[in-house]
Amino acid sequence: MNKMNWAILGPGTIAADFAKAITEVNGNVYAVGSRKLERAKEFASHNNIKKIYVSYEEMLKDENIDIVYISTPHSNHYEYIMKSLKNNKHVFCEKAITVNGKQLKEITDLANEKNLVVREAMTIYHMPLYKKLRELIDAGKIGKIKMIQVSFGSLKEYDVNNRFFSKDLAGGALLDIGTYALSFTRYFLSSQPQEILTTVNKFETGVDEQSGIILKNADNEMAVISLTMRAKQPKKGVVAGELGYITVDNFPRADKATITYPDGKVEIIEAGDTSKALIYEVEDMNNYVSNKRNMDTLGLSIDVMSLMDEIRNEWGIKYSFE
Repeated sequence: MNKMNWAILGPGTIAADFAKAITEVNGNVYAVGSRKLERAKEFASHNNIKKIYVSYEEMLKDENIDIVYISTPHSNHYEYIMKSLKNNKHVFCEKAITVNGKQLKEITDLANEKNLVVREAMTIYHMPLYKKLRELIDAGKIGKIKMIQVSFGSLKEYDVNNRFFSKDLAGGALLDIGTYALSFTRYFLSSQPQEILTTVNKFETGVDEQSGIILKNADNEMAVISLTMRAKQPKKGVVAGELGYITVDNFPRADKATITYPDGKVEIIEAGDTSKALIYEVEDMNNYVSNKRNMDTLGLSIDVMSLMDEIRNEWGIKYSFE
């Protein structure tokens, strides 16, 4: 595997974990960029990073950087991805990769034009368990897919000033946790859903606090999704086929699933290691860049973003900067 020079744009909490993963795979993180010098110095010191930039623009001009990892709030992902691409950098960006499909299309068009790779840091697309489950389903293990059920509840502290509830920062459950649920759903559906039924309860700031979503595609596969930001729910995904159903608990970084058959027999499927979730992302991105493969999981991200656009349109939720 070719080792790449990674740079981190936005040294937040998740970036610290990701820096460890990059170091595990590549031996080191090449550079870090932050608007604040002290924050950059502290992050670099904790992660043994030698190059520090206090200007994102200056960092992106560094010709030795191969891949930029972006971990800023998703409301400005588009801006930093486009700047990275214009400086001929491959990009691995935290979820949700953009705020809407229009932004993602512009990114995809530019990446393809410049032969650069863009990927979303969606663990579901990179965990070995999901690759194994996909192979088993394709081989007919549970028969034709009929129904998918996904729940995700994240109990956020009541705070109207928190970014999770800020309309100006593209807050709400859908783009924060819903992107996981929809990514799980789209990963297992045979085709993109064409029918959407949904209802929402809005937080006082105008973003979505909780919702129910029903999807149906041309293959007559259906999905039912429940989301909430003010109550705990199990992070559970179920994929039901005519010959059995797969249950995945704590699905965002799962390494184990169970298959339950009509006669009650249960089979355990294991692959990968939850603690290595970010390492799998780094390894996959290195391979994508080495092989210049720009669709694959990016196509799934495009489909998910399209669904989120349609769902928000049904709710009448539009962010101030759109």
